[in-house]
Parts: sequence; structure tokens; C-alpha cells
Amino acid sequence: MNLLASMRYLVALSEHRHFGRAAQACHITQPALSNALRALEEEFGVVIAKRGRAYAGLTHEGEAVLAAAHRMLHENEVLQQLLKSEADRPRGHLRMAAVPTAIPILTRFAGRLQALHPGISPSVLSMSSLELETGLESLSLDIALGYTERMHVREVKLTAWPQSIEHYFLVRRCAQAQALRIGEPIGWAEAGRLPLCLLTPEMHNRSIIDQAFTTAGVTVTPAIETNSVLTLALSVGAGSVCAVLPGAMVDAIRSHGQLEALPLVAPEVRTPIGFMTQTAVRPSRALEAALALIQSPEWQQEVAAHSGALRP
Repeated sequence: MNLLASMRYLVALSEHRHFGRAAQACHITQPALSNALRALEEEFGVVIAKRGRAYAGLTHEGEAVLAAAHRMLHENEVLQQLLKSEADRPRGHLRMAAVPTAIPILTRFAGRLQALHPGISPSVLSMSSLELETGLESLSLDIALGYTERMHVREVKLTAWPQSIEHYFLVRRCAQAQALRIGEPIGWAEAGRLPLCLLTPEMHNRSIIDQAFTTAGVTVTPAIETNSVLTLALSVGAGSVCAVLPGAMVDAIRSHGQLEALPLVAPEVRTPIGFMTQTAVRPSRALEAALALIQSPEWQQEVAAHSGALRP
């Protein structure tokens, strides 16, 4: 039995929650995946996967094996990168994710990191706050960009690398604007009376926005709800609705014509955004390079220019 490969199959099964899809993701047949899992069960003398007509989850013992699998795969990746990298040329894969509204920042970061270190191959993923926290805890993510105010919702200890303090804008159509224009401030109470496209309720961004409207004394029923930030941004240009976007998302659509972004006030809502890593784990060479870039003055200036309050 190839223990490392079997551990990869177990992680894939946990992620895809389906034997067939997990096998497909691992580029093996479903019987091969099932045989590898049975070999793991024989090796450790426990039942790992609940079996029925369909995948029914992992047993308590299976969850313990899964946690060990994540640690083993992480250490293997750290070792592989150490052996393959030269002193000033890190090589390897870096798994990164961001909450949807921070994807523009993470995309910029990944592009700059890869240009600076061509041997690093970043994966850029969009995830909910809960998925980010789960990924950091399980070590399926190396680094995440999200709401640092949520860092203590799990027992795992995280280290934060602050990036920006996000401000919020009402984005609406403006036929006279040739490119997106930063307009005069508007109150949350006034904005709440407009037809709005908002993220779905399970997203942390939505809870921030709902709290702002509640503080302003208005109850909002969205005209459109979505879990896609692309839909959130494009719905304004495609119809008659408005959207509430943080500065990083507003900056991402600056080149769009016939749009106007109004800073939202009363109340003043400010949300800290930062990179997060798990404190207790040994960083890979790729992660070390990423953390060095995060702390560089050049990157900090770039973040400031493309998020937060923005400049007209």
C-alpha cells in the first residue's frame, strides 16, 4: 500500500463527499479508491468511511485519520519544496483562498507573487468565511484572506497579517459616467429604500451589511440575492438594482462605464481584512515567499491603492 497516496484519496473523499467524484479528482477508478480506503482501514484496524448506498461521511476514527492525513500531506509538501527549491528560488504549490469580496486583492497578490517567483504555482480559490476557517484548521489551505474579526471562532490559533480596513459603497447606474465615478456619500437608511442585489444570508459580508441597515433603522428585502460576487457587480449594469460593495470590489470595476459608487455613511462601517495562517505549522518555501511579499512596502502600497476608502 502507498500510504501517502491513500491519504490523498481520503482527503479527496472528504472534500467531494462522493466516491465517484473523489476518484475522478484523483484520476483513478472508483474501485481503486475504495480498495485504497479498505487498505487504510486494515492498516489502522478501524472503520474509516460510513458505507451505504451513497457516501455517508467518516466515522469518528475516520476523522482522526483524516486529520493525520492533512498533517502528513502538509509535511510532505514542505519537504518537497525544501528539496526542490534553491536558496533564492522557491518552488512549489501554494493553496490560497479569500472570501468572495476580497478576491480582487488575492488575485493581485497571486499575480505579483508568481511574477516575482515563477517557480511558485498558486491556487486562488473563493470560499465563505466558514470554509476558510475549516481549510486553515485542516491544513488544506496554506493562507487565507478574510475577516480577521472572526479569527477566534475556532480553537486553532491563527496569525493575522492585516491588509486593509474596508469601507462600503452603494453602486448604481449613472448614464453620464464614462467610467465608474466615486460620488457623494449616501446614508444607509436612504440606500435601504432602493432595490438592492445582496449576497445570500450565509455569507459574512451579508451579516455586516444587514447589521448596518439595522443600525440605520431600516429593514431590507433584497430584490436579488446571489452567492456570486460577479453577479453582484454585473446586476447593477444589467438592470435597475443597486449593490453594496466593499472598496476592493469597487476598484475591480473602475473601468466600467455608466456606474457610480457612493460611500455609505451613518453608520460608518469599517471591516478589517487580512491574510491568516495557522500559527503552529511549519511554513513551506512558497509560503515563506508569500509572507515576505505581504510585508513588503510595495505590496502594502498596492493594497492601499485598490481597497479601503479608495480615491476618486
